[in-house]
Amino acid sequence: MHFVRAKSILSPQNGMNIYRGCTHGCIYCDSRSKCYGFTHEFEDVEVKENAPELLEQALRSKRRPCMIATGAMSDPYQPLELQLGLTRRCLEIIERYGFGATVQTKSTRVLRDLDLLKAINRKTKAVVQMTLTTCDERLCRIVEPNVETTAERARALRVLRDEGIPTVVWLTPILPFLNDTEENIRGLLAICAEAGVKGIIHFGMGLTLREGDREYYFAALDRHFPGLKGEYIERYGLAYELPSPHNASLCRIIRETCAAHGILEGPEACFAYLRQFPEKYEQTSLF
Repeated sequence: MHFVRAKSILSPQNGMNIYRGCTHGCIYCDSRSKCYGFTHEFEDVEVKENAPELLEQALRSKRRPCMIATGAMSDPYQPLELQLGLTRRCLEIIERYGFGATVQTKSTRVLRDLDLLKAINRKTKAVVQMTLTTCDERLCRIVEPNVETTAERARALRVLRDEGIPTVVWLTPILPFLNDTEENIRGLLAICAEAGVKGIIHFGMGLTLREGDREYYFAALDRHFPGLKGEYIERYGLAYELPSPHNASLCRIIRETCAAHGILEGPEACFAYLRQFPEKYEQTSLF
């Protein structure tokens, strides 16, 4: 890792990335794509050491509270977070100033900050977003090698449920010829239903590949699934979008299951929920 002094921390949509780069090693990670302009090795994580100070300045200047999001481009609970504690410090600031928080992660390390998430949720709203891609623990170790497995993340979702923290699951990406099966999707949906998740985000069954990300993904296929890269190239060429041949049937299963369990389904509904700041608290805070 290396440290930088950032000039700003919040995007116009009130999102922040405390870290840049990642050590999870997920073979499909879009953040590796060259379009994001990395000037350092992806695993040499860039740390915005002044993120808490910048966040406090930004929240002080806001006229009314809102939801603050983190984790869209870089997991806020990478292993180095246990050493640095920048995500925790930012959550402390969010709680102190009466804002809401939504955290996107693949790591059960989020449970370290359960006390802060509960404190934020008592005042306003705290949501944890967790990515799930496969019920197959062996496959999980291949496609997401340096992060807790699906079973461990499922246990974290149940803990969050029991502690009253709402959760949203990212059911993406679903990789053609690897985890795009009815058995896998139904298994992941069963985890979501048992954990009482508020919503499920997906963008159809498949993945996207850009320059930088594509080369890393294909190299992983060559290591772990010899011959599969050839099938990808034959079917998709160098396309950006690689839809699963089972997209329609699997999406139908997701829609039907979400409807049966009262789960928000799809990005539009889930993003609206994640952005929504509790109205009663916002009205009270103005006086």
